[in-house]
Amino acid sequence: MIDTRPHSTDAFTQGLVFDGRDRLLESAGTYGGSELRELDPRSGDATATRALPDELFAEGLGLHEGRLVQLTWREERALVWDSTSLEVAGEHSYEGEGWGLDFDAKGDRWVQSDGSDRLRFRDPDTFAPTGEVVVRRGDRSISRLNELEVVGDEVWANIWRSDVLVRIDLDTGTVTAEVDLAALGPEDPASPDDVLNGIAHRPGDDPNHLWVTGKRWPLLYQIELSD
Repeated sequence: MIDTRPHSTDAFTQGLVFDGRDRLLESAGTYGGSELRELDPRSGDATATRALPDELFAEGLGLHEGRLVQLTWREERALVWDSTSLEVAGEHSYEGEGWGLDFDAKGDRWVQSDGSDRLRFRDPDTFAPTGEVVVRRGDRSISRLNELEVVGDEVWANIWRSDVLVRIDLDTGTVTAEVDLAALGPEDPASPDDVLNGIAHRPGDDPNHLWVTGKRWPLLYQIELSD
């Protein structure tokens, strides 16, 4: 572990993404309490918030060309926000559940999880499906894939209700590394849902340096992963 920073314990973290080095965006879920938040990564303070309608449960969050896309869990709506003003800039629809989201710059596509063992690829502009890959570790598929963070040719994913991050080859779906983060997080969480969720790579950082947190966790952790 490299460092820790404060994190709000009222944030049911669903997605985490850096916009530059000093601006961190967070998607916080729950019905009646979902928000898009702009955070100061040094203090953990929310410098701006945007509330979602009560009937929407916010999920994964991704950034591409000045636009943030925020998934919803079961509502099949992806909200598009201007990343600078945090004003609504559009909306996409999709079928099924929305869990994790990030943009794959090398592949020019969105990468989405839905809690299954599949990563789904989407058009960068229309959000239409363009393909998918089954995630496997050896001869077993890995389900409950949740929050995503693309770094280079691979994507890090957390597995819902576990302490594990897996690194996945985006072309084949093969798990290429696994990290146990059981040592992080509160010792006595208030709810069994207060689990690891939230992965971000800051532009310019070493590819093995990630920021992670969890739902209602009091800290953000900057961690260093070994090759």
